[in-house]
Amino acid sequence: MELSVSSTSSALLKLNHHFLSKNSLPIKIPTLHFANDKKLPSFYRQTKRPSFLRKFASPASSSIAVGPSNDRLPADIKVTETPEPNSRIRLSVEVPPAVCEDCYKRVMNEFTKQAKVPGFRPGKDVPESILLSYVGKQNVQKATVESILKRTLPHAMSSVTGRALRDSVQIATKFTDMEKTYLSLNSLRYDVVVDVAPEVIWIPENGYRDLKIVVEIDSEIDAQRASEQELRQRHKSLGLMRIITDRGLQIGDVAVLDVSATKIDKDESNVQNIPAAESKGFHFDTEHGDRVIPGFLDSIIGIQRGETKSFPLVFPESWKQENLRGVHAQFTVECKELFYRDLPELDDTFADKLLPGCTTLQQVKESLLQKFLEVEQTAREQATDNAILDQLCKMVEIDIPQSLFEEQGRQLYGAKLLQIQANMKLNEQQLASLSSPKAVNEFLENQKENITRVIKQNLAVGDIFKRENLQFSTEDLVKEVENSIAEFKRHKQEYNEERVEEQVQEVLEGAKVLEWLREHSEIQYISR
Repeated sequence: MELSVSSTSSALLKLNHHFLSKNSLPIKIPTLHFANDKKLPSFYRQTKRPSFLRKFASPASSSIAVGPSNDRLPADIKVTETPEPNSRIRLSVEVPPAVCEDCYKRVMNEFTKQAKVPGFRPGKDVPESILLSYVGKQNVQKATVESILKRTLPHAMSSVTGRALRDSVQIATKFTDMEKTYLSLNSLRYDVVVDVAPEVIWIPENGYRDLKIVVEIDSEIDAQRASEQELRQRHKSLGLMRIITDRGLQIGDVAVLDVSATKIDKDESNVQNIPAAESKGFHFDTEHGDRVIPGFLDSIIGIQRGETKSFPLVFPESWKQENLRGVHAQFTVECKELFYRDLPELDDTFADKLLPGCTTLQQVKESLLQKFLEVEQTAREQATDNAILDQLCKMVEIDIPQSLFEEQGRQLYGAKLLQIQANMKLNEQQLASLSSPKAVNEFLENQKENITRVIKQNLAVGDIFKRENLQFSTEDLVKEVENSIAEFKRHKQEYNEERVEEQVQEVLEGAKVLEWLREHSEIQYISR
């Protein structure tokens, strides 16, 4: 489902249905992600929870805060920060023996409290050698390494607090390597990699304040023209189709055609069919000649039932299918049937049939025009917003973090799945196939350019909101959050109210930025 905000361009609406993994451990061991270990200790059990939005981690709410950073350590740890590509930072952490020894003591005390060692009352002191034998030296070793990580990681992460992206932290060092270091040196070394909020670089600086936008408007969305075409279509629906037997095709007729086409190459021996141009029983309304390849209508005017015509045409460079642009083709058209419309003369008596509730023809025309004026305005605003966002994307340089790319891609893929599910009910097997890691990864690869563009647009918009100190009302936020939650409930979807509020806030921010940019940009509209 989508979060819909009434006054906001759909270009900024984002669906945020994805899953963030979180590990859970006994004795409150921290959330840790190991980049290289395929097999982790058995007590690392992954669970999944729904998430609706990515935010940058803050000191109060960061999911990377795996333990209290105010837990004083018996000695200082050494942290070396190294920038890496894609807005990633590597933190190389060195933990001295004093900290490791203190963590070992804490682990042994915890096992003393929890372990039920035969011959000893629960909670009473147990000789270290006996406790090690009962619990297992290897288990104590693993727990000690985990305790060291739990206590030291918040201190190591302090330099990136407020910049780190939620759930992007990974322990880059193998757990087994950490165990070996601890055993041999009684100290610990590990690397942490974390994605941080990328910097938005404007070229030129503050260039968004002087935008010159050219917006192409499709001529079909012209309200006057569209309303006249709609009235014509409704008029046609009142008439009868009669067979033509005594003449050829004229403008206004409908022809049933079999159409085929081949590519015309210099080497005439290499004849290739054009499947996209083939059609059997094609009902062609000659009043819609602008919807087919230029020259097609003129080439078949006068064709009679049972007649076949062949003629060359060139697909224009603006043709929707890129692989056909500029292609020289030889068309063959066979006319199967010809019809003309026997239409009644329009007057007020047909008003209610043309548009239920209307009593006069003039009322029908005015109602249709009003409807298409609203459509035209919406389309104009959407086209303007899209043109602005495309321009912003070209004006910024952003080193996009991989975790942010993957999450945005999953959001877009989730939206695609929900749209498919809405159009056609998928069974569990189909849904599982489309939700597989392979399917998701293929989408991320194929849509890389589009995903990157969306991220750049969103980050550019967020940067402008902060730079220009824009605001929206709390009343609007509360209203839209309530509407969004109602939508989740209506679709029986799980949601996190805090994250829904964050997402709505982003959408409202986007709406404010687009409104500001429309007011401060030089916009020219041209028809295409």
